[in-house]
Amino acid sequence: MDYPLPGSPKAVCLLSGGLDSATCLALAQRDGFACYALSFDYGQRHRNELDAAARIAQAFGVSRHLVAHIGLDVFGGSALTGDIAVPKSRSAAEMATGIPVTYVPARNTIFLSYALAWAEVLESCDIFIGVNALDYSGYPDCRPEFIEAYERMANLATKAGVEGRTRLKIHTPLLHLTKAGIVRLARQLGVPFGMTHSCYDPAPDGRACGECDACLLRRKGFEEAGIEDR
Repeated sequence: MDYPLPGSPKAVCLLSGGLDSATCLALAQRDGFACYALSFDYGQRHRNELDAAARIAQAFGVSRHLVAHIGLDVFGGSALTGDIAVPKSRSAAEMATGIPVTYVPARNTIFLSYALAWAEVLESCDIFIGVNALDYSGYPDCRPEFIEAYERMANLATKAGVEGRTRLKIHTPLLHLTKAGIVRLARQLGVPFGMTHSCYDPAPDGRACGECDACLLRRKGFEEAGIEDR
């Protein structure tokens, strides 16, 4: 991967270790940003995604990679952070209806708050997040209305914003892409598919279950793109 040039603008890139966040990071780097990757150990059952995030951050030569430990499992309320079964083998119609139990309460709100804090310290005006409003399993904090509202709030919430030193922009380059579109874009950008991890309920050895919503959406995307998932 290309490394940032001296004087490149800084960007905080949320990096889960999944395909979408890796593609978002690759886009930020392609567009000339010095990327500061931010991942979260929040008590998720699929914690091995952090290993994927570390591999991706190293492959892209990010300026720095931080893992914030925030423990959302203290609240539970989600199949990813509590004692709730991860749904398996759901149809496309089922995934398109309602908000699934894999939704983690306020997760993106919290993640963006950490990104905002780091961006202010870095004197950065740019945050990248790989949210998607099409193949997104119904999460409310992946909608464009949420991102727009958060960006307005962020520019009222920081010292740098109030003093007029920065005008924060939350970049969502994948927002209106299908999963197949994301797969095609990722290939164009040279994203190492084999380093990414998407499964919500992996086996102890890290293998994807192949049946959760995340696995099914990923499979659908690769099949529709006509690309092999390595």
